[in-house]
Amino acid sequence: MDLLINAFNVILYQPLFNALILLYEYLPGHDFGVAVIALTIIIRLLFYPLMVQAIKSQKSLSELQPKIQEIQSKYKDDKEKQARATMELYQQEKINPFGGCLPLLLQLPILLALYRVFWQGLQPEAMDMLYSFVPHPGAIDPTFLGIINLGEASLVLAVLAGITQFFQTKMITPKTSKSKKGEGQMAQFSGMMQKQMLYFFPIFTVFILWKLPAAIGLYWIITALFSILQQYLIFKKPKGEEDKSSSSPSLP
Repeated sequence: MDLLINAFNVILYQPLFNALILLYEYLPGHDFGVAVIALTIIIRLLFYPLMVQAIKSQKSLSELQPKIQEIQSKYKDDKEKQARATMELYQQEKINPFGGCLPLLLQLPILLALYRVFWQGLQPEAMDMLYSFVPHPGAIDPTFLGIINLGEASLVLAVLAGITQFFQTKMITPKTSKSKKGEGQMAQFSGMMQKQMLYFFPIFTVFILWKLPAAIGLYWIITALFSILQQYLIFKKPKGEEDKSSSSPSLP
């Protein structure tokens, strides 16, 4: 266990902590919130290729839900055929159902490390973790724009994090038609799960961040905004491509 803790400190906590202090020291204004935003953007840029893959995978899976619901309805009494047909659909569409999970799992240790950075990094004893080339900042002012203390919980940032999480999820959630009579229970359950992801996960986000340091809420907001921009750039069709598709003749 001690080996894992030491590895966590050396590989994640210490580099993130030192990066935050460097940003706090050298960015104009010595604003802790600006340093948090800059660190968040750097992390997102490092994960950009992985997140592109994850977003495309999530979008593809969402768009595939109507076909999956058809399979669930068709083989509602035969789970084996249902699973086989679903896997065949994934292979046919060349989609890895777990393609969006790995990048998200990789971010979990980083989120835990940032939690420790924002929770303990403001304490004087935490400065013992500074690298030799990182200047000692002295007393750190944890306020953002002189208004919000990022070392304490903030309901405002928690709610904003939930709102941005809602719009981020909504962008990759396909529009679904109303349930029809005779539709399989699994298909109805799948549609219900999509609605829960859209509405309840943002609420859960607010509930989680409500009691945590506001710096984590700020990190969550910037991460969600970055993802929204990333999703927009990925799914936006170039104008020339749209014109080409609209002007091309349909096959008989």
